[in-house]
Amino acid sequence: MCNAKKQSNKMTFEGRRGFLKKAGVAAVGTALGSQSLAASSPKPENTISADEALDRLMEGNMRYVTGTSKLHDFNAERAALVGGQNPYACILSCADSRIAPEYAFDSSRGDLFVVRVAGNFVSMNGLASLEYAVTYLGTRLLMVLGHQGCGAISGAISMIREGNVLPGSLPELMESLAPSVGLAINQPGDLLENAIRENVRLNVAALRAASPILSKMVVKDELRVVGGVYSLESGRVDLLG
Repeated sequence: MCNAKKQSNKMTFEGRRGFLKKAGVAAVGTALGSQSLAASSPKPENTISADEALDRLMEGNMRYVTGTSKLHDFNAERAALVGGQNPYACILSCADSRIAPEYAFDSSRGDLFVVRVAGNFVSMNGLASLEYAVTYLGTRLLMVLGHQGCGAISGAISMIREGNVLPGSLPELMESLAPSVGLAINQPGDLLENAIRENVRLNVAALRAASPILSKMVVKDELRVVGGVYSLESGRVDLLG
């Protein structure tokens, strides 16, 4: 059942992308890009490699965990950020109100380009947003950030195991998360924890393979895509291998 849903989601995803291309997305992207490229980088310290960006993220997370976060002064940055942005990392995060990537990585305004959706999975619009960041803002690191106790994945588990029917558009959301549950359902240990990790891994793989932009950059070592899981209890982000 999960494989069928995964294939269905893929076809829908690709179909929508094709429609948007025909509608003139390329022209819009060019216009956005010319505006961004014309502006100077407001934060030179953010022009770093993927490896340096990951080190910076994790160092910021350690400060957050230990209660030694920096004092960020938005007043000093506001004028520079009016003219543009050059975030050093992109985060695909869950929409859960308990998760705040800017806090979790002790970052300032203009540092992170954050895309949020319940269940932190790759959607058509989310992918387009990330493509924009790496193409026109120069970002070289993408992180898929899952989290402990994810309610969206818990809902997908209930739908699959108990046949629960959810209202509105929620079933479509659950179907996007079903493949991760399918991978985790026969694994030893806690099903929810396992599914959360599998969901991160699946979406890391999806971003690495996303054509035509991200996959090409990954092959050329111009872009790095990693996954992590945030602990609600400690605030710590553990990277997944």
